[in-house]
Amino acid sequence: MAKIKKIAVLTSGGDAPGMNAAVRAVVRAAIYHKLEVIGIEHGYEGMIKGELFKLESKDMRNIIQRGGTILRSARSKEFKTEEGRKKAFENLQKNNIDAVVVIGGDGTFRGAGIFSQDYDIPFVGIPGTIDNDMFGTDFTIGFDTALNTVVEAIDKIKDTASSHDRTFFIEVMGRDAGFIALHAGIATGAEAILIPELEGQIDHLRKFLDAAKAADKSSNIILVAEGNKIGGAQEVVNQLNGDYDDLGIRVNVLGHMQRGGSPTAFDRYLASRLGVAAVEAILDNQRSIMVGYSNHEVVHVPFNKTIKGHRNINKELLEVADILMI
Repeated sequence: MAKIKKIAVLTSGGDAPGMNAAVRAVVRAAIYHKLEVIGIEHGYEGMIKGELFKLESKDMRNIIQRGGTILRSARSKEFKTEEGRKKAFENLQKNNIDAVVVIGGDGTFRGAGIFSQDYDIPFVGIPGTIDNDMFGTDFTIGFDTALNTVVEAIDKIKDTASSHDRTFFIEVMGRDAGFIALHAGIATGAEAILIPELEGQIDHLRKFLDAAKAADKSSNIILVAEGNKIGGAQEVVNQLNGDYDDLGIRVNVLGHMQRGGSPTAFDRYLASRLGVAAVEAILDNQRSIMVGYSNHEVVHVPFNKTIKGHRNINKELLEVADILMI
């Protein structure tokens, strides 16, 4: 393997709080190891279009606390084609890039894995997604911040729910996984949690609502992951066919506010640690791996495992949620 002299870094897919902290760590770790660093704007789309520019340590000042990504992000249909990847490789060659650090989710890693097979260039991934659904890591960058944003919003909605005797169905992000909904539900004392991983939830929901009516319970919080098997919060309410309108049902979709905001201390810490680990992995001749965080230690997980593997919901947490909902 040729000596690494210059690396690039990009963010791809949905933005997540802490991505800037990760970029900062990658850049400063690279400079510490006497490497040049190139930033790529707009992810793989920017790699194709040649949106590359030099990054220096001073460029990383005052970004650790900022949400979003200074490199910006985009999804690229062209990168899925051989022609698109060829253009991207030519731009990396033109700029003498020896390796690339990619920050994103499974789609980002899938693209990196394919690219590495097509062309002989190392890619190392850092998991950045608020969904926390990446196989091989206990936490992804952005999850903790998104969770705290959701908890804060639910706490405020609960004030109105109790003041007006209402039942709120609150929809949170989680197209394929219910980690945000489950953790937030436990943290806020939600009366019911609907997530993609469980079957038969509409029947359980009806039983709960019947019990709530019988007990004359005045307010309720039902947390709905957007990808649960019934549908979003409004679809869930529609399936109830108006049977519980006397509970004062309201629907609230938190939406993209969950992606924004200043990252929490934990997300900054995690991003910083994984950013340094990504650079060190490249210098250790690693390629096509994700640097993850498991049992408080940095781990290396091959891209094919992160992509093909499925991270299951912790059954103990499901039991905790059930116990606390009685």
